[in-house]
Amino acid sequence: MKLPASFFQRPDVLAIARELLGKHVFTRINGELTGGRIVETEAYRHLGDPSITLHLQRKAKQARGLYQPGGTAYLYTVYRVHTLFNITTHDAEHPDAVLIRAIEPLEGIDVMLRRRGLAAVARNLTAGPGVLSQALGLTPALNGEVVTGPHIWFEDAGEMVQDEQVIASSRVGLEYAGAEAVALPWRFRLKDSKWTSPAK
Repeated sequence: MKLPASFFQRPDVLAIARELLGKHVFTRINGELTGGRIVETEAYRHLGDPSITLHLQRKAKQARGLYQPGGTAYLYTVYRVHTLFNITTHDAEHPDAVLIRAIEPLEGIDVMLRRRGLAAVARNLTAGPGVLSQALGLTPALNGEVVTGPHIWFEDAGEMVQDEQVIASSRVGLEYAGAEAVALPWRFRLKDSKWTSPAK
């Protein structure tokens, strides 16, 4: 079952990030279908999150993409190389988002390998936000696309992820935003998945 926009338009971005674990994400780019099971996410919330405050200041032009109704793709590059795949949540007045950090590849693996320039399936195919976006064919050109299709969508495959299966820990690479941002346990991972990103 495809996730409707209303799934992302709820006010609690932490709950959305947690509930996306076990859901499936798909892209159809240039007619090529790819996708997989979500095993790692991070939540970013406008309240009590210094990293969002700094992002809005440092990347003011592109960060306007956060002020969209929940269920909109927010895609931007870091280090002029890696595209990060976020989904806005809540409404256009609240710059909250979920970053998809890793998936277990399931669909269109041959396409993912080609895009990544890899010969065989391994963890580094889709374990990490930059390589994940590359494997799924996501670029900033798709910024602002709704994530209910036709190019990007999410599905509920009926998997129930229990709390004991989830690791909640610090988000990655936020030292620049200070100790408060680093301390927030807003990174969610499936405990027994070999497909989560290597960052500790």
